Amino acid sequence: MPAKKKKPTTESDSAYFLKLVLYVVLGSLWLKFSTPLVFGDFVLNALPVGLVLGLIFASHDHFQVDRKIEYAVLIVVAILSYFAPSGIII
Repeated sequence: MPAKKKKPTTESDSAYFLKLVLYVVLGSLWLKFSTPLVFGDFVLNALPVGLVLGLIFASHDHFQVDRKIEYAVLIVVAILSYFAPSGIII
């Protein structure tokens, strides 16, 4: 008796689009400081909290083909949103 072939799982277009929106929102989430933190010569203005969370989510994604696209979206949005007036200011 031949073994049953597994049907490859596919992701719907709407689920893929929702994931991209999630990564855009996470990439734009920064924790910005009203007064920069100074450690010697190193000045810290913000922390990319959403980028770290997004990288964790993307690394555990079931569909490994899309992982490179998700990483690229996260990094580009994080860089662009650093200069934009977005994020959480403490």
